[in-house]
Amino acid sequence: MTAGVRQEPRDAPRALPGSARARLAGALTVLALLAGVAYRLVLLLSAAPPTNSDEATMGLAALHIARGQEFPVWFYGQAYMGTLEAYLAAPVLALTGPSVLGLRLPTLALYALFVLLAWRLTLRLTGDRWFALLVVVLLALGSDRIVKNQLIAGGGYPEMNPAAVGLALLAYDLCARRAGRRLPRWAAWGFLAGLMLWVDPLVLPYVLGTGAVLLAFRGRELLGRAGALVGVAALVGAAPLLGQSLATGRNPLDAVLAAGGGDVPAGWADRLHGGLLLGPPLGMGFCSPSHCATWQLWWAVALPVLLGLGAVTAWRALRAPASPSAPGNDPGGPAAGRVAGAVRLALVAAAAATLAAYVLSSAAGLTPVESSRYLSTLLVALPALLWPLWRTARDPLDSTRSRPARFAAVGVFAVLTATLLTAGYATCRAAGTAPAARAAEARHAELVGTLRGLGVRHVYAGYWTCNRLTFATGEDVICAVVDDELRPGFDRYAPYRRAVADSAAPAWVAPAGSPLASRLDDRMRASPGSLDLVTVDGYRIYLSRA
Repeated sequence: MTAGVRQEPRDAPRALPGSARARLAGALTVLALLAGVAYRLVLLLSAAPPTNSDEATMGLAALHIARGQEFPVWFYGQAYMGTLEAYLAAPVLALTGPSVLGLRLPTLALYALFVLLAWRLTLRLTGDRWFALLVVVLLALGSDRIVKNQLIAGGGYPEMNPAAVGLALLAYDLCARRAGRRLPRWAAWGFLAGLMLWVDPLVLPYVLGTGAVLLAFRGRELLGRAGALVGVAALVGAAPLLGQSLATGRNPLDAVLAAGGGDVPAGWADRLHGGLLLGPPLGMGFCSPSHCATWQLWWAVALPVLLGLGAVTAWRALRAPASPSAPGNDPGGPAAGRVAGAVRLALVAAAAATLAAYVLSSAAGLTPVESSRYLSTLLVALPALLWPLWRTARDPLDSTRSRPARFAAVGVFAVLTATLLTAGYATCRAAGTAPAARAAEARHAELVGTLRGLGVRHVYAGYWTCNRLTFATGEDVICAVVDDELRPGFDRYAPYRRAVADSAAPAWVAPAGSPLASRLDDRMRASPGSLDLVTVDGYRIYLSRA
């Protein structure tokens, strides 16, 4: 890099030279994005990550929408978590029929959109194409928890990150007065904010953070048409939530708090252990499937440091004297460096609020491995968290730097390298689960084929079997949930229970070796001749004798 570039304020967006290095960075960024999409597509074609009955519930909602049968506002069986994924998948399933791949194609597109928007946001905030490449490479990697969040259409997670990045990008463009029509940008910000309040309130810290930036820099504009447009657009985005709440008199916030484990207390030691030690490495993609080795927990120490450094450097940029705006900005608007600092500070604050809310929830203490998905939006803040490290690590061998500065650059470069290597290792471990996922899907397909061959239309089964089976058969087989003691369980879609109850001789389905299978085997021994047993690989089918 030239001496002229180093003399610019380090927190201000830097001009992007039309050089071979810039073109190379752009080409590598495209390759990284394509690699990330290709990796996830290969997983999808390998039936990984494994599907489950929760995802099948979203698939059933999509089938109902595609048929014009129902238009659900909430995930079946609860009064929160909007069904945006079902509406996105409905046109695909209308063409393909019930298919996990068809259900997940929209989530794959949302992932690609997330990376593209993150790249644009990183360039806006830093002006550094090579740093933007680093961010894209990290987002192209995908541990088990990361790909589950991004690909499984289980409600909320695939769409939250692209929406949060979109909010930050719109806030920057509006505050820096970038060229382009402003009212559509205001409308887009309001609509995204309202839409995410319906889909999942986990995005709320980013709505509030970017909203605060808009108030600070464009408060006067919000007093006019822009403010009215934001309000109307937000109401449109949140219309499903507002309409359903008014119609039923239910407060969706109560259901969200209950889902976070608020009704089942956990000790503070467990919350801190799960929320601060296990949660960040798991939720941000540095752990193996469902497990964090001790050496992978180093990110739990790094994250608080990065939050602090990110806040300090962003605050300094925000408070720095005004400098000429970057190309493309309105010269009469605020300096681009100050706007970038404000947006970075908003991202850091949103990440800190997300982490704090998770630690306060009982879920962090009770189920940290699974509930670490609540930290998925921390990835949105990566450009703000890693920027201080990148500034320090640039040109570690530059002879014009002091010796301590060069040592610091080498140390920080080692941290960035460790970040890439740890995430890469976790990605390899996640990819290694694909064969097992493919084999499990083949066993389930054999179960579906056997039930159809036997002419079975109604069954009782456990929760994690039921809706998956119903979706896979396109509702040719209807399933009602029972627990391990054969008592009625949690049916997310009530009509299924009524249909099975009205059946003359419903069958029973249980995974081989499960407590439910053992209970049904006991029934067969106690009442010989009451059930006929059919076995397939991994499952036991119990046919009632009419």
